[in-house]
Amino acid sequence: MGGLLAKHFSTLADEIIILARKQRAETDNIKTILWDGMAEGEWINEMEGADLLVNLCGKNVNCRYTTKNKQEIINSRIIPTRLLNKVMMKLAHPPKLWINITSSTIYRHAEDEPQDEYTGEIGYGFSIDVCKAWEESFFETVIKGTRKVALRMGIVLGRSDGAFPRLFNLVKFGLGGKQGNGKQIVNWIHEQDAIRSIEFILNHDQMEGIVNCTSPNAVDNNTLMTNIRKAYGIPFGLPTPAWLLSIGALIIGTETELILKSRWVQPAALMDAGFKFQYEENDVAVRDIISLRI
Repeated sequence: MGGLLAKHFSTLADEIIILARKQRAETDNIKTILWDGMAEGEWINEMEGADLLVNLCGKNVNCRYTTKNKQEIINSRIIPTRLLNKVMMKLAHPPKLWINITSSTIYRHAEDEPQDEYTGEIGYGFSIDVCKAWEESFFETVIKGTRKVALRMGIVLGRSDGAFPRLFNLVKFGLGGKQGNGKQIVNWIHEQDAIRSIEFILNHDQMEGIVNCTSPNAVDNNTLMTNIRKAYGIPFGLPTPAWLLSIGALIIGTETELILKSRWVQPAALMDAGFKFQYEENDVAVRDIISLRI
């Protein structure tokens, strides 16, 4: 997401600043400044007078929920968020908009009806507790002159990273059938719509607080895998039952929750504000991504 955001806004902004743990060569109007997400530094000066701050910090949850990993998952989200709050309180002209990328997994397991920002029900369990603490640390400080949006992001489908390349590899090796019973809902969003939604929020001052960032047309796992197979031209894929997923997750060091939880989420706030998705239908989104990969 970071690279895509920088590329997208490089044609719209005078300067793009990336805060990262590793230095990168400056290209055009994009430059990288080192930070560790834990302590103040010279990077603070770069935030003065900025139009937009997007916080993408967070350890990948694609791991086993050991005590060590759980603490790292929590700390990697809350510590940088509280640091940014602390720093921005000191600025004469803090960023006009701060978008914290959080997660739509905060909602309950839902197969019966979609969950939106207005009536959606919060779930329970470790991942939900992380999301709740993350958003609480974000909103606990009110910064004068800064509009805050917690963007509850769905599963971003894109070419180079995230969930899609892994699902695509399963299809290529003939393992692209449904996972579990295949009925769990996938709250996906095309990477370009995810980026465009951030620009949309920047240009619509009335948007603040909680905003869901998912396609309005969620699909179940079986449909998603079918769409990937069709787009690639493979008619059949072996399914993976839940018991086998549990064994596989243990071997590769992840949790079955990432695959089996039913996330049915609606982007009501975006739609109410008039946002138009380029990729509303999953089969169209999948064909676009695969055409760019092949």
